[in-house]
Amino acid sequence: MAALFLRQLFDAASSSFTYLLADLQTREAALIDPVREQLERDLGLLRELGLALRFSLETHVHADHVTAASLLRERTGATTVAGVRGASCADRQLRHGESLALGGLQLRALETPGHTDDSLSYLCDGHVFTGDALLVRTCGRTDFQNGDPGQLFDSITGVLFALGEGTVVCPGHDYRGFTATTIGEERRWNARVAGKSRDEFIALMRALKLPEPKQMAEAVPQNRACGQAPRATGEPG
Repeated sequence: MAALFLRQLFDAASSSFTYLLADLQTREAALIDPVREQLERDLGLLRELGLALRFSLETHVHADHVTAASLLRERTGATTVAGVRGASCADRQLRHGESLALGGLQLRALETPGHTDDSLSYLCDGHVFTGDALLVRTCGRTDFQNGDPGQLFDSITGVLFALGEGTVVCPGHDYRGFTATTIGEERRWNARVAGKSRDEFIALMRALKLPEPKQMAEAVPQNRACGQAPRATGEPG
């Protein structure tokens, strides 16, 4: 029976987590939210562990770092995966409830919009990879890329909080030194969601005054192209 091999990787510049998942029986692997600047690190780890990268999965179009998706596709042949409202360049675009087979493991897509309109979480073997939708004791912002605080509240409380209490939450970021949490913990202790009504959550999120991510102007258009720089007007295709 397949068991999940999981390794959490970190990009200090953006405080972003990348996740390496694998079925050690078949040696098939996936990377969730790979970062372009960490390409060689991640390829080196795959080689050292004897893993074959099958999927490069995005939780959403990121605004704080550029994805390594297209480079991983070029270097390994990995299939790029996003949500149906995500980057159109992805090889696969998953809808809510659809699954991918990774060896003997199943990765199930959960649509969790609100941080961005394309946000997707992935459920696998008691772990949920939530991108920026649900973080440790907090959640992603909702003030750009068609974010919607009411939609995020519904995603967190109606989709993610419907999972079992012991489900391990693997977030896309952390800025305070945490690495993971559980659904049960976040139901009780999430400062933005726990005990809040939908209207209270919306008001709280709309009152946040956060600076734009430093790489936003570069990252968003490149991530909509799976990490490739957009071609200039008139440039040959």
